[in-house]
Amino acid sequence: MLANIRIVLVETSHPGNIGAIARAMKNMALTELYLVKPKTFPSADATARASGADDVLASAVVCDTLNEAIADCEVVMGASARDRTIGWPTLLAKQCAQQAVQDAQTNQVALVFGRENSGLTNAELDSCQYLIRIPCNKDFSSLNLAAAVQVFTYELYSEANQKAVEQVSPESEPLATSTQIEGFYQHLQETLTAIDFIQSGQSNSVMRRLRRLYSRSRLSTREVDILRGILRMSQGSKE
Repeated sequence: MLANIRIVLVETSHPGNIGAIARAMKNMALTELYLVKPKTFPSADATARASGADDVLASAVVCDTLNEAIADCEVVMGASARDRTIGWPTLLAKQCAQQAVQDAQTNQVALVFGRENSGLTNAELDSCQYLIRIPCNKDFSSLNLAAAVQVFTYELYSEANQKAVEQVSPESEPLATSTQIEGFYQHLQETLTAIDFIQSGQSNSVMRRLRRLYSRSRLSTREVDILRGILRMSQGSKE
């Protein structure tokens, strides 16, 4: 179950944080580490801070983009301490663990963490179905990156090992992957532009709200196929 949950770090500046996170992951039986454009990796600092979690570092997958790191994931959760203008479905750390462990029974799940100084961009959060947060002092809410990951990994380990998770019904349809979802959004934007529903200058705002709407639905592969079929018919194609 935990093997289906990956930790994704976006543009990490300090290699020591990567090592500390590898150690936190191994403490909590997590092994899947993905690094998006790390400033320095591999690094002796990372290895030193890993304190024996060398295997997690050695198997880390380095990617050029966030989309590449989550391409095969059906459920993507992005961590942020900052409020956003457009609301995302939000889960606190314990709720995040409950949802992630349940989904990981049959899906690939990614927890995405941003840069030490600025976190995730709105564009990166567009690829996430959930915003995840750690409840803490509202006057001092910014945690060290490694400390934040440690909180989430603890909750994941605790949930996986101490709470019985309901078995997913065999009739449940598989959720669409991130790549399938992104293909749908691109198709949707092209169609809405073609029928003059949105103009080029408005597309970001409208599409961000539509992403929020469809993210709440947790689209299955079959549902994405149906929606894209509707879009093709709207464009006058029967292919």
